Amino acid sequence: MNQQALNILIIDDEVNIRKTLSIFCETQGHKCTCAGNVSDGIASAEHLIFDLVFIDLRIGTDDGLSYIPRLLSTSPWLKIVVITAYATIDTTVKAMQLGAVDYIPKPFMPEQLSAILQRVITMKSMEHSIQTLQEDLGRLQQDVSFSSQSSSMQRVYELAKQVSDSDANILLEGPSGSGKSVLARMIHQWSARSSKTFGVISCPTLSYELLESELFGHIQGAFTGALRDNPGKVSFCEGGTLFLDEIGDLPLIMQSKLLRFIQEREYERVGDHVSRKANVRLITATNTDMQTAVKDGKFREDLYFRLSVIVIKLPALVERKEDIMPLAESMLSFFGAQNHRTFSGFEAAVIRAFQDYSWPGNLRELRNVIERMAILCNKPIIGAEWLPENMMEHNDQIRLGDNVSLSSLERAHIQKVLLQAKTMQEAADILGIDQATLWRKRKLFGLD
Repeated sequence: MNQQALNILIIDDEVNIRKTLSIFCETQGHKCTCAGNVSDGIASAEHLIFDLVFIDLRIGTDDGLSYIPRLLSTSPWLKIVVITAYATIDTTVKAMQLGAVDYIPKPFMPEQLSAILQRVITMKSMEHSIQTLQEDLGRLQQDVSFSSQSSSMQRVYELAKQVSDSDANILLEGPSGSGKSVLARMIHQWSARSSKTFGVISCPTLSYELLESELFGHIQGAFTGALRDNPGKVSFCEGGTLFLDEIGDLPLIMQSKLLRFIQEREYERVGDHVSRKANVRLITATNTDMQTAVKDGKFREDLYFRLSVIVIKLPALVERKEDIMPLAESMLSFFGAQNHRTFSGFEAAVIRAFQDYSWPGNLRELRNVIERMAILCNKPIIGAEWLPENMMEHNDQIRLGDNVSLSSLERAHIQKVLLQAKTMQEAADILGIDQATLWRKRKLFGLD
């Protein structure tokens, strides 16, 4: 039995060829659909998701090669294998140029079929691995630690693991930066869909037109700039998980289309009238009060109920203070290694500042603060002089006699003077230095 089952389409006008191919592939654990002519085969490819297509070189009076571009425009991920009783170097080269991955001459042997099936499985596995690596490299950020000393976060993780293997829609609620996107990805990894694609769409970043195209895809010429077909994220995530971030910002006109997709698992690409089926698990996230949005008429109640089969609420960072320093230390180690530096920890004033601060940006803000410190600080211990201005302005952490370095006191003093002075010259006069010296110290302490 293969590790990965393929969905296979066989287009051939010979009954025996279709029967032989389908029986062999199904005994190997794959699923087959057969078509005796090109029009039926194309119709199947436009309505269903296939991984592999076997297409005959001659189908009645039709040339099978001429339909390869159309199949690929409908489903760019398809692996196409040409069946031929007229194998020549010219036809083989032409098939490959048009996008076929292989060909098989008639009559074919079981060993030949097995080799082709295994090659396609390997290719799809490599494509999935490459996609995952590209997404990871694109993020270039440390994931939120999923070990927590907070009882509220432990309950979140337990619930997320418990529901990960179901196909129920999940709504993640929590303030911006609290780790909703990371949790969504982890739910996908914990699920039976982990070998398939995890896709992300940020609802507020796209206009209605682009959002519909990104979600459901479009056909060539559907609108100005649609130079080629786009299958869309729903098609791209077939068998996997699609994460819709900030679903509360979804336009009302899109809400009805999303509701239909959830209810019927059907959709149409922009500019197309062909209904397509999809098997995709939805996870959504929001930082807004969805029930208030429903009452205000900004969000459809029926869609909200469909999305919120399972609701998981993530606490703000200020509500899980016991996790702040473990997270900060883990992030410091990560960003230190990324910047080829080694840090031994934080000064007491920094720890106190972290614990006293409200963290409106939550984990994302903590991550940004630690990354900045790791880049700017040139000492083994992170001092309070490297705290961001907003943390210094709203938290009087450093006082005379505190267990902090002189540079921390100097930075804090210069920062306070700069905040109060109306001009650079006035700040330099208060500090008793010239503007050139003040400029150098601002640069040194990262106060630009």
